[in-house]
Order: sequence, then structure tokens, then C-alpha cells
Amino acid sequence: MTRVTSAQKIAAARAEGRPALIGYLPAGFPDVPTSIEAAVALAENGADIIEIGIPYSDPVMDGQVIQEATVQSLANGFKVSQVFDIVRGITERTDAAVMVMTYWNPVLRMGVDEFSRRFAEAGGAGLITPDLVPEEAGEWIEASTKYDLERVFLIAPSSGEQRVQRTVDASSGFIYCVSLMGVTGARTEVSSAAQAVVAAAHSAGAENACVGLGVSRREHVEEIGAYADGVIVGTALVAALRDGGVPAVGRLAAELSGRA
Repeated sequence: MTRVTSAQKIAAARAEGRPALIGYLPAGFPDVPTSIEAAVALAENGADIIEIGIPYSDPVMDGQVIQEATVQSLANGFKVSQVFDIVRGITERTDAAVMVMTYWNPVLRMGVDEFSRRFAEAGGAGLITPDLVPEEAGEWIEASTKYDLERVFLIAPSSGEQRVQRTVDASSGFIYCVSLMGVTGARTEVSSAAQAVVAAAHSAGAENACVGLGVSRREHVEEIGAYADGVIVGTALVAALRDGGVPAVGRLAAELSGRA
């Protein structure tokens, strides 16, 4: 299996004159087979990168829609090891790059090397780690280098110049630029802070800066795509899956990617 990286997918989108579309779905919601089908539908309808979130009992960054989905997944008995089955199920059927977004504790519990090895074997590209800062990521930097995995750290409007530089230096794949302070959720307007966060990442040397939090419509994708290298959509897709199943995810992905 040839692993596809997020950097490769972003570069390919840039060559087409557009931002990469990154779609988020929680692992195991509403169940494991459906979460695979939903991710495949995302890829088939224009998503370049699939972001699979590991459900966590105390999700500090997630808004209500995603929290409710992860609670349901955990209530259904989701186990962290099942994320490798989900990743493999997507990489075997699509050419999307597959990232996992996870709070750091589940990785630590399994063992950083073990998690990284199994994730790489499943065809995964890298991890997005919202609560891990580069200064505390020594074990992850070592394992990700060993297994050739991408490291995606986050910066926010509150990140100072030194923090941005440190984050860019430690990251590979892309920088996750949080456009709003607070929790995730679809909003009618994208924060004006997003452009400044992306500019800070680029000026610190980041090749790829992608914006997440608050994206729900094609206009948002176009607006952000004017200055960012990728656009991350989560809550709107999770709500589509909740309300309309896999077909609704495919329809929204087609709309967001401009294929509809």
C-alpha cells in the first residue's frame, strides 16, 4: 500500500489552483462501518484529506454536534484500536490522505511507538494533536520520524510569534490554523482572524497552512481558499451524517468542493 500524505494532496490541489478540502468525521459514528462509508463518500465527492477524530470523554475543543457524536460512538463501545480498521478501510478504497485527530492521552495509553506503527501500517498519513505542544512532543517526534508520519500542530489567534515559529518548525504536512477562539461549530461567517493566523504561519516558513473551525458552506471554502492552502470542515459534515446518513455527507462534500 502506497501511503498518500497530506502534503502531497495539498500540493496537487495547489497545482489545480484551489485549496485542499479537508473533511472531519468522528471514528465510529454512528458505527464503525458507517464511519468508513461516510469517509469514502467524502473522498469520492472531492475531499482531498480525511480527518478521523478519535472519540474522547472530555473533548475540550469540540462543539456540541461533535461532542454528541463522540459520546454516541463511545456509548456504542468504540475502542481506540478500531481507528486502525477505519483508516485501513478508507485508504484501501480511496486516494485521500487520511489523518487522525486525537487528544494525546489515547495515544499515550496505547504507547506512542505502537500507535504510530499500527497507524502507518493502516496507511495513515499523520496525526493532528490539538492538546500536544511541540515542547512536550519528543516521543511523538521520534516515532513520527521513525514511521514517516506527518505531525500537525495547531496555532490560534492568541499564538505569539515565538509560539508560531516553534510550531511551524516542529510540524510537517500542514499547520492547523484555528480561526476562532473557543470550540468548534458551523458558523455563518468565518472569523476575520483566520487570515492573520495563516499569514503568521506562512511568514514563519510554513508551506501549508489550513484553516479550521466554523466552515460550513462553499462560500467559506472560496473565501478561505484565497489565502489558505486548505480548508477544514467538521461540524457541518457530522451534522449531515447525523441527519441524512452517508448520502448527505456525499452531497455536502460535493457542494463544498464545487462539484455539485
